[in-house]
Amino acid sequence: MANFNFNKVIIGGRLTADPELKTTPSGISVVSFTVAVNRRFGSKAGEESTADFFNVTAWRQTAEFVSRYFRKASSICIVGSLQTRNWTDQQGNKRYSVEIVADEANFVDAKSESPLAVQQAAAAQQAGYMPENYGVPSYSSAGEAPRFEEIADDEELPF
Repeated sequence: MANFNFNKVIIGGRLTADPELKTTPSGISVVSFTVAVNRRFGSKAGEESTADFFNVTAWRQTAEFVSRYFRKASSICIVGSLQTRNWTDQQGNKRYSVEIVADEANFVDAKSESPLAVQQAAAAQQAGYMPENYGVPSYSSAGEAPRFEEIADDEELPF
């Protein structure tokens, strides 16, 4: 393993603010956001928890996906890599930062639990639109239930 280089990060947490999509001068989409991840630890007084805050940057399609479907407090799972940056500020101090560059962003909440879905449902209700049979599938225009073929003998099944 003389040439072993591996940089992979997977975190799951909640966005601390709405992501804001920006575009570089060359037209590439980018979004930066922070993910809060709860961390529990034991102490003499019992179990305690705190949060770690990770800066994340997403580019291109991943950036557009995050800005379209995620809002503040949305649960998100990020798969990416760590990237470090060094620079000297205007006062001559050396600065150092670590961020996660997202390769993938994934939903964690059920669709009905996400802050965006809750926000859209509230807007629909406020506009006076709330279908009676929301979530109930319709089988046909006549309202008939689907017809299933009955099998008399299980021995004829191929499995």
